[in-house]
Amino acid sequence: MHVPPRSIPAVTKAGSISGPQSHPTPNEDAAAGTNSGYRLDLDGLRGIAIFLVAIFHVWFGRVSGGVDVFLTLSGYFFVASLLKHIIKTNPSDQSWSVAINPWPRLSRMLRRLVPALFLLLAAVTALTWWSMPSTRWAPLGKELVASAFYYQNYHLAFASQDYGAADSAVSPLQHLWSMAMQGQFFFITIVCALALGGLLKLGARFWPALGRPKVITGVVGGSLAFVALMSFAWANYRHGINQPFNYYDTVARVWEPITGGLLAIWMPRLRLPDWLRTTLTAGAVILIASSGIWITGVEQYPAAMALVPAGSTLLLIWLGSSATASRRIPGNDLSAGGRVLAHPRIVWLGSIAYALYLWHWPLLIFYMSWRFKDDVSFIEGTAILIVAVIIAWFTTKFVEAPLRAGRGGGFSPRYRKILAVGLVVATLFSLGSAGYWQYRADHRYIDTTNLDPRDYPGARAFLSNFPTPAIDAVPSPEAAEGDWPVNHRPHFSNFGDPSIRIGVYGDPNARRTMAVVGGSHSEHWMTALDVIGKKRGFRVTTYMKAGCALSTEAAVEFNGQLLTECNDWSQRVADKLDEDKPDVVFTTASRPVDDGPGDVIPKGYLDYFSLFRDRGQQVIAVRDTPWTHGPMVPRDCIAAGKSPDVCGVPRERALSGVSPVDAIAGDFPNMTFLDYSDAFCQDAYCPAVVGNILVWHDTHHLTTAFVRSLIPYLDADIGKATQWWPPEPAMFR
Repeated sequence: MHVPPRSIPAVTKAGSISGPQSHPTPNEDAAAGTNSGYRLDLDGLRGIAIFLVAIFHVWFGRVSGGVDVFLTLSGYFFVASLLKHIIKTNPSDQSWSVAINPWPRLSRMLRRLVPALFLLLAAVTALTWWSMPSTRWAPLGKELVASAFYYQNYHLAFASQDYGAADSAVSPLQHLWSMAMQGQFFFITIVCALALGGLLKLGARFWPALGRPKVITGVVGGSLAFVALMSFAWANYRHGINQPFNYYDTVARVWEPITGGLLAIWMPRLRLPDWLRTTLTAGAVILIASSGIWITGVEQYPAAMALVPAGSTLLLIWLGSSATASRRIPGNDLSAGGRVLAHPRIVWLGSIAYALYLWHWPLLIFYMSWRFKDDVSFIEGTAILIVAVIIAWFTTKFVEAPLRAGRGGGFSPRYRKILAVGLVVATLFSLGSAGYWQYRADHRYIDTTNLDPRDYPGARAFLSNFPTPAIDAVPSPEAAEGDWPVNHRPHFSNFGDPSIRIGVYGDPNARRTMAVVGGSHSEHWMTALDVIGKKRGFRVTTYMKAGCALSTEAAVEFNGQLLTECNDWSQRVADKLDEDKPDVVFTTASRPVDDGPGDVIPKGYLDYFSLFRDRGQQVIAVRDTPWTHGPMVPRDCIAAGKSPDVCGVPRERALSGVSPVDAIAGDFPNMTFLDYSDAFCQDAYCPAVVGNILVWHDTHHLTTAFVRSLIPYLDADIGKATQWWPPEPAMFR
């Protein structure tokens, strides 16, 4: 998801600002859209950007490019303001404490950005207590802290690298990644700019030329240009290596605000006829508005394709400036296209853009969670946006404005004091809740290793008709989070890790070896295979990587991401297996259809099945377990008080009526195909709880407790396939 932060400041006639401090650029005539330096057209562009962000989030679930507009605009105003400060404080008669002290600017920035943010965080905290299942509290608590301290982008970036976190539900704070990125940019830019200004001020004592505005502008601009080029190169380099992390990375994104700043420093002068300015303005707006349709932003930004919204924004800034005006009209240098952008209603929407950005996304997520849905209708979406606009207007007028304006802003000192105290209390409420939620999560472990099958029959309830007593299911929804097999951390290659991490389980000293190969759906059988290996005397070696079943497919889609590293990893694993020569390979036989019901055996799987047949390698392949595909994670659904019979998935949605294995089993005499679908599903439905055991710990990975309940059946089937021991189906009951 791509959601914009508040980032498009504009200088007001009174000198106050709606974002980080902004002023006319050093070249005031070039940078200002009017003689006063106020750019109403850019306020309008801000309104269009937030409109696009909101509608793309609510109805299309796509990246709109609005964030890139915000980033570019914020850099345009912010860098210009800092450069003006450096030039103004360089002369020797200016105080050093004024020249290099970052606190005045940081405090103004915090005063403008933090109040609305902390109000939102308090509201999200309250709504989480009231409406979110307890399974969501701890993850949201981490995001509350990350958002409050402006590192949410990196919190999400590192979560994108963790396979265990990749299946998490969408967060009502996910959109704050971009605001965190901008906060980092503002802070680092302030500190670096003032440090550079101090060096120039010191150097001017020995070389007076360093005090000249043109020299200062050149040094600052050259430094920024170098950083922008490095950032752009990094974004494109990382795009082909680790795009999920790249998307959130400040280093990869910083070229966008810097290019806005460079335009503020060096505004090209080229007189253009009004009709051409209007035509180009319309074209740039169309490019911005349509980019969310023809560019898949989560896969492309902030690499080269981000030049479309960012470059269009630069063009609009330039076209609306007096640098392109064919004639000077006192008080207005805008073209006809610029005057459309400066329409009062569009400008008004821009004036509440920050607050609207903050509120629209949480309202959408909480509504969908409340309604148990994963999308909204046109009427529902419209209602959400209307409510968001009303709350945004209230936040802007009664929270942002009083604390931003300070004394003389039309609000009494008493009101401002009450507001400040209220925000402090709200912040303590949010952070205190986050701390409690994390404490609660750290003390939720329940040992499910030795469950009594009379109370917790699990798979036996469906496969052997074991009676199921009326007791609470285990593990609890809270304790199920992260319920991975023993090998998950030490011997499981995560996203971005090309290595083959071989683990040894079962009986490590045994002569016979079973190699468990593939992704997490091979891995979740390790809970049973480790136990069976110890009991039956065979070694279990693991060759596993996140999202990577053995397949020759060039790219595999997982959670909307294209994984291109699986093909190479699979080839190297196949070579390693040929070298290690295990007695039997255990892997998965199928996977869900990507965009439809049922399951399928991809051609990439069949290629490796054929390879194993040609090698004479014995293989045990298990039909993949059901994926839920629902609007809510099953354990969240259970924690919300809903019945297990609505928290799972219809059988026909998860599994084909006829197993795809049936069509190919005869072609592979070296393979034994296992199918435990009836352990999860009855005729029509696969519930979230079977035999008093929670089936999944997320949307498609099995809990270790449920896998243990399958040990008797898996033990018997492996013995039959390998002939390593005589059938003893009751051994583990």
